[in-house]
Amino acid sequence: MKKVLLVTASLIALGAAAPAVAADLAARPYAKAPPMMAALYNWSGFYIGANGGWGSSRNCWDFLPVAGGSSAEGCHNADGGTIGGQVGYRWQAGTFVFGVEAQGNWADFEGSNVSLFNPAFRNQSSVDAFGLFTGQVGYAANNVLLYVKGGAAVTSNEYRSLAVATGALAGTTSDDTRWGGTIGVGLEYGFAPNWSAGIEYNHLFMQDRTYRFVTPAGAFFNDRVRQDVDLVTARLNYRFGGPGVGRY
Repeated sequence: MKKVLLVTASLIALGAAAPAVAADLAARPYAKAPPMMAALYNWSGFYIGANGGWGSSRNCWDFLPVAGGSSAEGCHNADGGTIGGQVGYRWQAGTFVFGVEAQGNWADFEGSNVSLFNPAFRNQSSVDAFGLFTGQVGYAANNVLLYVKGGAAVTSNEYRSLAVATGALAGTTSDDTRWGGTIGVGLEYGFAPNWSAGIEYNHLFMQDRTYRFVTPAGAFFNDRVRQDVDLVTARLNYRFGGPGVGRY
């Protein structure tokens, strides 16, 4: 009888302990799944691209008599379209992006005004090409880049004096290349791993320059021309060097 009671008590004790053992087994530690990786656009690398848009060259003329002094002849805007290309390199450090770029464009900017000094003549300015050599500093919000730029600028120009009555050439300069400075700002959007599109504004400070105008008869006269240029262009860039997105 005692043996039966002992066996019965043992079975009851094992039954009571079973839930506790099961609870201990259920409480085993488990491995946590890794967090999801978010895409991060990468602006670093060499790039090449094309641009096109509009420009306006502001030109103010002053006649310079041989005896000295100057006489204002007025100002005009030489407006028109432009198309060209750019090549550069960028490197990204955190959210900051640094870069250098060279840009060359064909242009068709032309304008004129009747001379205030001598209304029998019309002063005409044209810009047929320009180049920019700049450094950039930008802030990247993933695939959106806002940047400022600055550096050197060069324009290819021609200046002419025309008779108002007939349109005949009264004096002209040889094709001229003049250097100055530029500052600008741009916004660029990376729409694919290696492709980006943007819009950019640049202002060119070309300062003053004195030109000798030669008449058809071989005589000459001097004018001082002050020039500034404003440019608004849309841009498309392709970046070399692997995928444009990383992970974090």
